[in-house]
Amino acid sequence: MSWSTIQVEKHGHTAWITLNRPEAMNAISTQLARELLAALAMVEEDGEVWAAAITGAGERAFCAGADLRERKDMSREQMVRQRALFVKMFTAISFFPKPLVAAVNGYALAGGFEIALGCDLVIASERAVFGLTEVGLGIIPAGGGTQNLPRIIGKARAKELIFTARRLTAQEALEWGLVSRVVPADQLTAVTGQLLADMVQNAPIALQQAKRAINYGLEMDLHSGIALEAECYNVCLTTEDRDEGLRAFNEKRRPQYKGR
Repeated sequence: MSWSTIQVEKHGHTAWITLNRPEAMNAISTQLARELLAALAMVEEDGEVWAAAITGAGERAFCAGADLRERKDMSREQMVRQRALFVKMFTAISFFPKPLVAAVNGYALAGGFEIALGCDLVIASERAVFGLTEVGLGIIPAGGGTQNLPRIIGKARAKELIFTARRLTAQEALEWGLVSRVVPADQLTAVTGQLLADMVQNAPIALQQAKRAINYGLEMDLHSGIALEAECYNVCLTTEDRDEGLRAFNEKRRPQYKGR
């Protein structure tokens, strides 16, 4: 498939999705939203991809949010249609079933920050800047920001960031628990690539079931969460990969997983 606003590359069992509008700070246009939604579906359906990353082209921005230049000439009807598309895109990120890492290499503002918040982990360049700045434009975060942010850092801190439209440096984001690591800018791709490589050494069905147990379990009471965990474990128990893992352990060798 050909892309005009993103790039998709596969490396072994990993995939990289790059937002590719550096001249517009990788802002989310209608076309980018369509292509990102399609790319996520393609990567999800590709059985050879076990984990993925999203990043932005260039050094200035991961993604600066919605493309407001495109939006300024839209009719109300066009804006409503675009919003429906954006909701589908953000939902696809938040509910992507495989491990998904955001490699943030500059500004991650508004919808750009919400893309990162929808991922499982965020690796940030030391030059990264984060912020949900929507209230300054008379709107609210609506790409999952009001839901994902308080689940990560708590209600009070999320309200502080959203109500003030404050921007955080990479180090501040690390201290607030929004990112997993802060690395030098020239090491972002390598560190993220190694993290993905570490993930895909493991059984892909187990990766997906662990993500399911964590994400959905957090929305449940403890009793229901433990029941869900048992259900996810049982999915793994009947796979060929589980048998391979057990054999490899007893034979003192690295397992060769196949996603079956």
